[in-house]
Amino acid sequence: MPELPEVEILRRHLQPLLAGRRVADVLVSRPRAVRPGTPEALASAMRGARFADVGRRGKFLLFALVTRGKARKVVGHLGMTGRMYLEPSDAPRAKHEAVSIALDDGHERLVFEDPRGFGRFTTDRSSVDALGPEPWDESLDAGGFAGALRGTRRAIKIVFLDQSVVAGIGNIYASEALFLAGIAPGRAANTVTANQAKRLLDAIRVVLEAAIASGSKATLDFASGSDGLFYHGSAGEGPKHDERFRVYDREGEPCPRCRSPIRRSVDGGRSSFWCAKCQA
Repeated sequence: MPELPEVEILRRHLQPLLAGRRVADVLVSRPRAVRPGTPEALASAMRGARFADVGRRGKFLLFALVTRGKARKVVGHLGMTGRMYLEPSDAPRAKHEAVSIALDDGHERLVFEDPRGFGRFTTDRSSVDALGPEPWDESLDAGGFAGALRGTRRAIKIVFLDQSVVAGIGNIYASEALFLAGIAPGRAANTVTANQAKRLLDAIRVVLEAAIASGSKATLDFASGSDGLFYHGSAGEGPKHDERFRVYDREGEPCPRCRSPIRRSVDGGRSSFWCAKCQA
């Protein structure tokens, strides 16, 4: 599932392609993708507007639009396997196309393709407004982060997944950051010390920055990648980013620190990968 780094990579790809472009028309093939709004409401909000910017908040894309001096935003979420890309308007429509945005004179379109159907392309901002701070926000310092963790007895991995303490971290990068910080995923958040919380916040930033840098340098084909996904970071040359994960999806493989076998456990219904010797 795409997390903050993958969405940031996509944002950087789409921003220069869309900035200044006018929306000629909107076609919604899957009405559930725009809920709680309607296809008609989305088309009314976008038709005739120009893209001013493409931003990001957590795992969400924020498409800033301007029409007759009025600004508004459309929220995009990739769900589990969604993709967004530009293609010629005469290209065959993708089997799982959810929303198509005709641009300018109609010769090109922005496509939101969503095979699993968990994504969104909507004017509703409620999910974005409920997010915690970004990992690099000045408001998220080590003291505040430690205080937020002290306020709950939930497993630290589950705290990450709900997006209220820090936005953008999902299953993959939670496992990676916890390993780097030496903290077990099932550990109660309120037992994390102030020093450990600082180490964990630093690890979160390191892991996310490395993932963004890896994907941004790769040659990515968002429209027709061979595996259907863009977020592994290598449609072209160089190793895949997933091959550089320290623990994620490496059950039974040797820990990169101590060579003990990586374990898999389940926290909140999601798989966690960790080293019982290096993480406590």
